[in-house]
Amino acid sequence: MPTNPVRGIPYSIKSLLSPASWVLYDLANTIFSFAVLSFYFPLWLKAVGGSDQIFTNALAVSYLLVFITAPVLGAISDQAPRRIPFLVITTLICIGLTFFLGSGGLLLSLVLVAIANYFYQVGLIFYDALLADVSTEKNRGLIGGIGVGLGYCGSLVGLLIGSLVLGDSTSTDRYSLVFKGIALSFLLFSLPCFFLVREKERHVFVVSPAAAAAEVLRNLRNTWGIMRRCEGLGRFLLGRVFYTDAANTLILVMAIYMTEEIGLSRTDAEKIAFVSIIAAIFGGIVWGVVVDRVGPKRTLDMVLILWMIVLASGIAVPALHLSSQFFWVIGCLAGIALGGTWSSDRPLMIRLSPRDYLGQLYGLYSMAGRFSAIVGPLLWGLIVDTLGLGRPLAVASLLIMVLISYLILRKVDDGIRAWMGEKYVPVTANMQ
Repeated sequence: MPTNPVRGIPYSIKSLLSPASWVLYDLANTIFSFAVLSFYFPLWLKAVGGSDQIFTNALAVSYLLVFITAPVLGAISDQAPRRIPFLVITTLICIGLTFFLGSGGLLLSLVLVAIANYFYQVGLIFYDALLADVSTEKNRGLIGGIGVGLGYCGSLVGLLIGSLVLGDSTSTDRYSLVFKGIALSFLLFSLPCFFLVREKERHVFVVSPAAAAAEVLRNLRNTWGIMRRCEGLGRFLLGRVFYTDAANTLILVMAIYMTEEIGLSRTDAEKIAFVSIIAAIFGGIVWGVVVDRVGPKRTLDMVLILWMIVLASGIAVPALHLSSQFFWVIGCLAGIALGGTWSSDRPLMIRLSPRDYLGQLYGLYSMAGRFSAIVGPLLWGLIVDTLGLGRPLAVASLLIMVLISYLILRKVDDGIRAWMGEKYVPVTANMQ
């Protein structure tokens, strides 16, 4: 087997380090997103007297800041030789803030979780764009799917930390130890991505920070025009607003819905979440294979149909007074749908975008998701707490969002673009 003459590392092994390290970060950041945002922080919040609305409003503010800053940050990463340093900084800030969650009062922890979520979401701009560096067009769906599947192993890590620390205790003081364990785990599994991911050479327009900032301001006004010239990209981003509204909101309120609306105990909710995560792990990998076989667009269509079934079932259980045991099946289907969402979503974005502008366009991609993340939580809090219409009706609003996205995306074509492949045509050649 040929080896690296400098380090003696087999080329086949060395070539796997970069994608393997990239997918491992999916595990790392999912420890935070699931265990903090979706599960233990909402449960801690309810235990100390917080409401659905105060939680969703705090996160909506952080998503608003991401919405405003995402294009600038994405464009800055396009101007820099490497994206990894941006990912390192945002990740470490998120980890540091997570470490102190639950240590102060309700207000302090709300501020900390909102800021931590901001840096987590910003980090995704740089992380998602790195998929183009660790994959090719032929294996992108598979690598993305493995990332999603392995990412949900992070949810298992988060649940394991929480269940071991909390046990049968009902004390709210123990939650601060859960958050510290989550922060340290996030750091540990992020390290390979920080040091082992190799980025492909990119054309860099400017190198100094001051010149980069000036170039960013000049280029931002052209981002909208670039998007419009990428066939199908604008419609995809519009549809993404609606289906990520449902997915992101459901992720935030799932623990509250199971415990407060369905009446499950924390331990039962943990068990159903465990089943959902296992389904998401295998679902993410299987959906990734489906993406490579039939394309990301057709895969996303199937995923959206599954989401509609999941949400309708989630409404039916409390509305028709069905047994809470149905949530074992609903949780499994929700996990499969969630794994499929990101397995098809990221490859479709990359297929519709030229690589030289990927970071800048990922800023718009993030804006689409984050705009929905502003509206979704605010709408949930409005329906549940302000209007007092109940959580099942709030879930019905998510079902409507998914249906709208399905209709919008029907005309999107995910055929291979001219700039694809190892010898892609530069995007500027297609814009004359």
